[in-house]
Amino acid sequence: MQPIDLELFFEQQQFDCEKIAHPPLADCKQADALELNRPGARLKNLFLRDNYGREHFLLITRPDKQVDLKKLSNQIGKARLGFASTERLWCHLGVKPGCVSMLAVLNNSSNSVAVLLDTDIWQNNHLFQCHPFVNDRTWIVTKLQLEQIFTHSGHEVAVISVPERAL
Repeated sequence: MQPIDLELFFEQQQFDCEKIAHPPLADCKQADALELNRPGARLKNLFLRDNYGREHFLLITRPDKQVDLKKLSNQIGKARLGFASTERLWCHLGVKPGCVSMLAVLNNSSNSVAVLLDTDIWQNNHLFQCHPFVNDRTWIVTKLQLEQIFTHSGHEVAVISVPERAL
């Protein structure tokens, strides 16, 4: 897969956003350790697949939420959800682990990935921290820009209450 030129896309759409460089961050814990102070909602981005590997999902939630995948599977009516492989991530979203964000739907021209947004983050924020296909940068993107990206890419978004695992 050849990812789109994200800089060019933002320029063509006349999207302006703050761009922040930082050391590579593989996950939310690494970001916590650096104590980076960036505007916008921090996100946890999970790439999931159903038990049969036929359906794929990009789940966006709070970084501190421990998602109950069994309850989520039941909630959306899909066979047991699990984490998709690195190969599937590259094939469907054109990014590597640690680089996943909502922006990656632009690489999914087949619309083979369903987007699930947690109400916890989507309804209470207007700025979002997104990796631009790499994990050593963060772009601060507005909700309106993301909605336009979803429309442009043809992805319908389900805003749901994501179940949390009891600790």
